[in-house]
Amino acid sequence: MTTFADLTTTRVGGPARTVREAHTRDELIALAAQHWADDHVLVLGEGSNTVVGDDGFDGTVILVRSQGIDIIADDSRTVDVRIQAGHDWDAFVAWAVEQGLAGVEGMSGIPGTVGAAPIQNIGAYGQEIEDVILGLEFLDEGSTQPVYLPTAELGFAFRTSVFKRGRRGVILSIDLRLTRTSDGLSEPVAYDQLAHALGVELGTSVPLADARAKVLALRGAKGMLVTDDPDSHSTGSFFMNPIVRASFALDLPAQAPRYPVGQEETGLVKLSAAWLIENAGVPKGFALPGSRAAVSSKHTLALTNQGGATTSEILELARYIQALVQSNFGLILLPEANLINATL
Repeated sequence: MTTFADLTTTRVGGPARTVREAHTRDELIALAAQHWADDHVLVLGEGSNTVVGDDGFDGTVILVRSQGIDIIADDSRTVDVRIQAGHDWDAFVAWAVEQGLAGVEGMSGIPGTVGAAPIQNIGAYGQEIEDVILGLEFLDEGSTQPVYLPTAELGFAFRTSVFKRGRRGVILSIDLRLTRTSDGLSEPVAYDQLAHALGVELGTSVPLADARAKVLALRGAKGMLVTDDPDSHSTGSFFMNPIVRASFALDLPAQAPRYPVGQEETGLVKLSAAWLIENAGVPKGFALPGSRAAVSSKHTLALTNQGGATTSEILELARYIQALVQSNFGLILLPEANLINATL
């Protein structure tokens, strides 16, 4: 029997009762319509942001495996592309860089499928999916007729969307608008760490291939690329960076990183979950006694399966971290990972 240890990057989770694969858009629609009528359905891409309980899922798992990139508009300066939901996200980014198209190079190396990208509004190194998405084709749960949802209807906010707030169904494809520069340069670098690694000032554009290579190197150094290294057997960042009122942040130690959110008048700042975890007393590589789950030795936001761990062990470690951060700093870290039949 297939288990979610076989289907997710953390390699934990119980059995999947029924597993079906959809290799085209039409197969995806047909499978969803067939099983929504009489079963519980879980739509899964590469399982890079999903943790399923040790009891598994008593329903049908639909694996999205549709592939393809199509150029749907090209005015020489901007290029609109449609990508099928099952296409590997990083493979798409690699294609865009090879084509000289800017706008997603900072999101190189993020694991998962294209269809999963809008669900949590993925982002990294100064770029987010909401910056480039035009809209997407969506099949609402229980429906057999897809609808097109433009960006304005996707409810994007930091690492969330209308889909994480309750609109259920399956994304079939997404449309993005990328930028073609005559000299093959990236978008202006908008993230301090990336600018420093590249040896340039913020706001500088660099060759697209250089930007992608440096992002991949940075992610690899943090264990945020999926490899055979146990430190990469995780969902990446398990917790979200908290967004709090600036007045709350005043009570934190002066050295706690703070990042602006939107315009200054919002009165909100984003904190570093990694800093909070480490300064609450949880070091890289930490594990509870006897547990096979551990904080990554490369990055405290990644909770890893070091070999044979269970979902219960991952969640036990997550709860321990939550408790320490709450005790030390008065806030509760929320999971970025999607928890299925599992709770903190």
